[in-house]
Amino acid sequence: MRLEDLQGGGAPLLGEPLPIELGNATYAVRGRLVDGLQTVEHVTAWFRDNRHRFAVPLTDEDLALGSERDLTATRALRDAVRTLIGVAVRGGDAPREAVETINEQVRTAPRWRELSWDEGPRALARASVDHLATARAEIAQHAVDLFGGGEIEQLRACHAPGCVLYFLKDHPRREWCSAGCGNRARAARHYERNRKTS
Repeated sequence: MRLEDLQGGGAPLLGEPLPIELGNATYAVRGRLVDGLQTVEHVTAWFRDNRHRFAVPLTDEDLALGSERDLTATRALRDAVRTLIGVAVRGGDAPREAVETINEQVRTAPRWRELSWDEGPRALARASVDHLATARAEIAQHAVDLFGGGEIEQLRACHAPGCVLYFLKDHPRREWCSAGCGNRARAARHYERNRKTS
């Protein structure tokens, strides 16, 4: 299968958030519903056409592994998303099957936010591994974002005497990690000035 030769199922790509984009893979032509994910090739083409939007890049090798299982899972997810979008737009009760379909697929990640619709829609944090390991992984992910992003330019060491803490300079005049260190630094400067003049 050559990825560049794959024809999409014709599903419109409108630049909507990915769940809506996937839900829109069922669309209408002249008033008739069309399934844009009829084959493994359609699913592979849909992921190929949207791969730039995923946090973890999908390579050509990843896409070439598309299977009937992927077709079934992607269509189930699409149908659940469409069902819940309809509930959100028109009101009513969310079918438990649609919520569970989304939660089953999101549980394949080591950590996820799960959907609950019992008292209205809300997200609940969940993990499939040790929760402390999950917390460490979250800190590590934030570290990757910090060091790999623009905030690295704002990292500073506290200028207060004896302080070894770091902070993000979120204000142009900020020079200390805390107000306490700022007070100690100003008091030390005041003491030094007064000592020299005495």
